[in-house]
Amino acid sequence: MTSSKITHPTRYRVYQFFIALKAYLPVWAGGHRGELSAADRALVESILPTVEQRRLFAKMSPNDQRHALAVARTLQQAGHNHLPLLQAALLHDVAKSLGQPIIHRVVIVLLEAFRPQTLTHLANPSSTPNSSFIIQPSSFSRWRRPFVIHAHHPAIGAAWAKEAGCDPLAVDLILYHQAGLDNLTDIRHQRLLEQLQWADNLN
Repeated sequence: MTSSKITHPTRYRVYQFFIALKAYLPVWAGGHRGELSAADRALVESILPTVEQRRLFAKMSPNDQRHALAVARTLQQAGHNHLPLLQAALLHDVAKSLGQPIIHRVVIVLLEAFRPQTLTHLANPSSTPNSSFIIQPSSFSRWRRPFVIHAHHPAIGAAWAKEAGCDPLAVDLILYHQAGLDNLTDIRHQRLLEQLQWADNLN
């Protein structure tokens, strides 16, 4: 692997880190108030028509909400107005609301860039979690829970989206938004997943 191939993702991870950090700063230090603009609220309401779905979006941190809105707008600007795709764009990271303290986000970003095997070990303990894990991963210790949530937030978010009455395809797109395209058998759904992953990576 050339140095240029190493430098680019490293710079990208550093950029991601500082963007995430800004969401946790107080307003006087340059942080965001977390308030949605009128245009933001209109977009959310047009994509998530029920109160239950909008409550899911409201659970997310200001940073995760901004990311979700950016993903949805990127898709729209590229000509994609498929409602399940846009629902997945807004809710694909909703399960991170279970708990992603800033120190854990820092460690996760660094481990993803430099020690992915260690992150996998922390996020996937050898013991199999009980079935309640999908809704609330409380069976894990507090220090380890954010790593587990990070690894399994697609499954948790998909379960929540299903409970909130999101389109079944949106549920599948959330479930597989960090997985291979072949997890979906329909080629049209694979293309939607590819578009979601493309927009997610851009933002």
